[in-house]
This record gives sequence, C-alpha cells and structure tokens, in this order.
Amino acid sequence: MAFDFKKMFGKDDEEEFLEIDVNNTPKEENKVQVKPFVLKNFDDANHVLSALRDGYTIAVIDINPLKKKDVIELKRAVAKVKKTVDAMSGSIAGFGENTLIATPQFAEIHKTHISQDKPEKTDFIGGSGTPAE
Repeated sequence: MAFDFKKMFGKDDEEEFLEIDVNNTPKEENKVQVKPFVLKNFDDANHVLSALRDGYTIAVIDINPLKKKDVIELKRAVAKVKKTVDAMSGSIAGFGENTLIATPQFAEIHKTHISQDKPEKTDFIGGSGTPAE
C-alpha cells in the first residue's frame, strides 16, 4: 500500500511515495503463563503479587515451607495475596493443604462446596458392591 504524502499536503511537484508493508507488522502476543511460586517467607508474597499485577499470570503457590516455618507469617502472606487478588477482581482458592491458586480478573476458579454430612456419590447402587449400569 502506498501513500502519496505530497499530494495529501498540497505539494505536487515531485513523485515521492512512502511504502508501508501492512502484512509484516509484528503482532504482540500476550500469552497466559502458569507460574509456580514457593512461599518461604513473608516477602515472597511480593513476587507473586508483581506477577499477578502483570495480568497474564496464574500463580500456583506452594505454601508448605512457610507453613512449617511460621504459621502466623503464612497467614499474613496469604491475607496480603488475597487482598490484592480481591482488589484486582481475581480469584484465589486452596488446593489440598499446601497449594494456593491465584488468578487475575480474566480467569475464575471453580469452587465446589462439599458438605460433611452427606456421603459423596458413588458408582455403586445400594452399597452392595454392584456397579451401576
């Protein structure tokens, strides 16, 4: 595609064109990254938060080292991450006893609530050991 800037601005004395190749424009891809983090101390929460603020990171956080070291510091770190995730309209959830997942606004964690009073559904009928058909 060629543009004649001289004609556009009223200068018609020379033939000079500027060609712009519109097919080779670089496309910036922003891929979502799933990054693992380990909370060894309270300050490690800042690394998680800076990655989440970028907007393209889903954080998988191992809290076990800090849990073994200092539970109060762990609670502070998790509260800090939760507060920031909530402010960003993100989502945060625990998986197992030692892992947290934190996401920015574009991703949502599906949370199920399992009641302790009701038995979980099984593939067996009547508990007799006969598989359901």
